[in-house]
Amino acid sequence: MKCCFCGNESSNVVETRKTDECQTIRRRRECKSCEKRFTTYEQIKPYYLEVIKSDGSVEKFSREKLVKGVSKACEKRPVQEKQIDNVVDSIEATITEDKRDKISTEIIGEMVMERLKELDEVAYMRFASVYRSFDDVNSFKKELEQLNSGN
Repeated sequence: MKCCFCGNESSNVVETRKTDECQTIRRRRECKSCEKRFTTYEQIKPYYLEVIKSDGSVEKFSREKLVKGVSKACEKRPVQEKQIDNVVDSIEATITEDKRDKISTEIIGEMVMERLKELDEVAYMRFASVYRSFDDVNSFKKELEQLNSGN
């Protein structure tokens, strides 16, 4: 692992911890050259997972796209980056546990909405307006009424 301080490619692992329901491994490292310590994270990614889009096309699952979508919905809201990571980690864990090789964007979108509803209602409505392609204000009102009624 390359040292972020001096660029040396030799380091020792000082400590290892599993986090996020064993989806991420945190390693504390010490550079053999400058002896400074730094942290790296290893994440288990479902590389085999393919996403079936609404137009029928298929692409590889991208955590980065998922983070970007959730982050956009949470923009300028009192939601911390760690909370967004937890939402994405939870979705990834659910998908991984199902041991699927393909999943539709519809299922992923519903998972995001379920978690955003609990996290931040405004972020939920933002995501829902794009995900469900609201055509007019009435569509927005209907979703808001469902949110208020607890459905």
